[in-house]
Amino acid sequence: MQLNNNRIINPVQHKAQLQNVAANQGVNGGDFQQMMDGLRQSQQAKDVQFSKHANARLDARNIQLDVQQLQRLEQGVAKAQGKGIRDGLVLIDNIALVVNITNKVVVTALNQQDQVFTNIDGAVIV
Repeated sequence: MQLNNNRIINPVQHKAQLQNVAANQGVNGGDFQQMMDGLRQSQQAKDVQFSKHANARLDARNIQLDVQQLQRLEQGVAKAQGKGIRDGLVLIDNIALVVNITNKVVVTALNQQDQVFTNIDGAVIV
């Protein structure tokens, strides 16, 4: 799997991609700061997991999340936790993610043009 203009094709495999980049560049072969930034981003990306169903929906609906959107997802989950939301809708740009906030698992993903969301007890726009 490849990064395409900083777009992540499969968010679950993001950590492995960054580790491969860091291993291939090494400390002497690449920019150390860039490597450290990538490792920090992979740490953030692993906090929120994507279910098998969510990954299938991302692929089927051709939804791609970049690193900044993943960071905003983390922020949205943190805000939802702070408000006591258990199952929430996190809106990022034109992407809607239904997230089990308690377990930090994205349950499904869809475009915002689908306007009916069920089984949520709160929403966060980030």
